[in-house]
Amino acid sequence: MKEPGSPGSFEDADFIHSYSRKQAIEDGVLVNVTSLAKEAGFKVPVALTAALRARLQPSERDAQMGQSFDGRLWDVLMVLRSCAGDSDTVFFDVVVAEEDKQCTVHLKAIVGPGDDADPVITIMFQNED
Repeated sequence: MKEPGSPGSFEDADFIHSYSRKQAIEDGVLVNVTSLAKEAGFKVPVALTAALRARLQPSERDAQMGQSFDGRLWDVLMVLRSCAGDSDTVFFDVVVAEEDKQCTVHLKAIVGPGDDADPVITIMFQNED
């Protein structure tokens, strides 16, 4: 094992690229939903992937039937709260009404360090990384 600062260690290496959570939110890759998450009882910042955000947005027809993004997000947050445990990754399913049928959406939430190393939650589809 090399000692810190010895030739070949990464201690003095230049960063090739870094991409912060803040940048991902600014770019629209992640969507900050912390304000509603706080209302739902979450104590750390919460974001969704853009793909999940798009899936939770109801169609015009579904909106006419009473569906809303905030309502669907609330359901996601409530199910996540009920499933949360000691793991940093939680797999869970949410049923969403779409076009007169019930669709099961398979999700996962990852708790990890944010830009300042404080805990944050990111919710995404189970097959997203």
